[in-house]
Amino acid sequence: MKKHFLKTGMATVLALALLQSCKKDGAPKGDGGTGGGTGDGGTTVITPPNNPDLAATQGFFLDGWQAKTFTAPSAATVAKPAAGNISATVDVSQVISKVSKNLYGNNTNPFMSQYVDQPVLMQQITDLAPNILRFPGGSLSDVYFWKGSNKAPDDAPAKLLNSGGVAGDANYWYGNNTANWTFTLDNYYKVLQQTNSTGLITVNYGYARYGTGSKPAETAAHLAADWVRYDNGRTKYWEIGNENYGNWEAGYRIDPAANQDRQPATLTGSLYGAHFKIFADSMRKAATEVGNTGIKIGMVTTEDEEKNNASVIIQNWNANAMKESGSSPDFYVVHNYYTPFQQNSSPEVILATPAKVTANMMAWVKTSIQNAGVPQKPVALDEWNIFATGSKQMVSNIAGVHAVMVLGELLKNQYSMAARWDLANGWDNGDDHGMFNNSMNTSNPEPGAPAWNARPAFYYMYFFQKYFGDRMVNSTVTGSTDIISYGSSYQSGQAGVVLVNKGSTDKVVTVNIKNFAAGSKYYYYELKGGTDNATFSRKVYVNGTGPAGVSGGPSNFKTIAANSAAIAGGIIVNVPAYGSLFLVAEGK
Repeated sequence: MKKHFLKTGMATVLALALLQSCKKDGAPKGDGGTGGGTGDGGTTVITPPNNPDLAATQGFFLDGWQAKTFTAPSAATVAKPAAGNISATVDVSQVISKVSKNLYGNNTNPFMSQYVDQPVLMQQITDLAPNILRFPGGSLSDVYFWKGSNKAPDDAPAKLLNSGGVAGDANYWYGNNTANWTFTLDNYYKVLQQTNSTGLITVNYGYARYGTGSKPAETAAHLAADWVRYDNGRTKYWEIGNENYGNWEAGYRIDPAANQDRQPATLTGSLYGAHFKIFADSMRKAATEVGNTGIKIGMVTTEDEEKNNASVIIQNWNANAMKESGSSPDFYVVHNYYTPFQQNSSPEVILATPAKVTANMMAWVKTSIQNAGVPQKPVALDEWNIFATGSKQMVSNIAGVHAVMVLGELLKNQYSMAARWDLANGWDNGDDHGMFNNSMNTSNPEPGAPAWNARPAFYYMYFFQKYFGDRMVNSTVTGSTDIISYGSSYQSGQAGVVLVNKGSTDKVVTVNIKNFAAGSKYYYYELKGGTDNATFSRKVYVNGTGPAGVSGGPSNFKTIAANSAAIAGGIIVNVPAYGSLFLVAEGK
């Protein structure tokens, strides 16, 4: 029997009276959680879960949130290991947040080919269920003309300046280029429909800077508004520009002599903030014209590591852009690649980053908003990955474990939306952010890998989403700093935990679930790397089943039986070195 207590007044008195009555009559046995030995008797009162308010950093991205119903997978009974001194405690009564399906997003891009006709890749994206697919980039968003096929607007110069003022070919991209090596805008819309995904479109802000017409900002905003009209209500989420504070972006530096509205040579946060309002006003007007009144527009902001950047523009970007844009943005956008730039980082360095970096990033954005005196809005991380290079880290099992930790920390810190970078990129000897092998990269193919082969991160993100509940709940670990836990609960009555082992040796963990009416069984999937490529295995094994080839995971990952054991006597599991375990316990 679960007892629900109201907070104040006569309701509290009545609730306490009910509790005393239940105690006299004898409370149900085995209700208090697993505790390492559910079913061994005792009288325990279950504290009901709290229902925290939706965080302002999440906001409308949780509109339409749905509870999850757990369906037990096919399972094979396994023996439990002997208990050790490591415990993970999950408290179902302490809800941190509802789980947003928008945290599992990814980035697609125009250099993946016209992949809508690639059934293997399309099925894998559908299986992954990213829910959000961002397009067209990345930095190429600021040189992307959605209307064109092979010619830019007349006021877009043939050459653009880099950060040092040196001119180079603009290398524009076009939304109507039907060549087989690129990807049309219309095919993007088809991919969204076929994979049941929601769009996130990044419009070309750079054009507002390098355009040579009389009113470049207004012209660029009009082009963005025309895209909204063409979109015709298919897309809710938009953002203006990509990392425009960075000297690597088109439009960061322009030739003032070619500019007709007195813009400075180098972009500032204040100017971007002023331009943001011009874009947003034009785009919202266009959305109203086509009946898409729910459009939401995001603004580029810096993340924590960049506040101490040597660039004065980056140091002051958030303060100046936020003050100038005021309440116009609907959400704020950050990017983060977690590890030191292009260093041959070890697993220990990589796996130490998710908790600290994710928390610091949110704290920095909140502080920036407070200092600017503007309202808190949702915070979206729509590009993330690792920058570690030299040992095939990006395509490794370690990248998958890192992805699990990022998802857990995003939930813990109440981010609204996230999109990993990216679905497919380029092999570059393993320095490849792509979740899938890009089969169109014929000049530098991944050796031994079939077309669109999924990398380990795919499997880790698939099992996280499938076996994490609809609410994150508090969880803690004692006995080891290598084990990290992320607890969840299902409205259908189950509870679960995702366990990560950052260490180089296996760890036995006892899982205690508090304030939970436990059922009879628990189920889990164990993911770990292989023995190839030292600690950066290109393979992942799911409950002992691995890939047929040199990389990726098992082709039958959707039908592999879960491991299962009785809850009576305790939930005890072995968490593999540099691996993860996804566990759900039945409720009564």
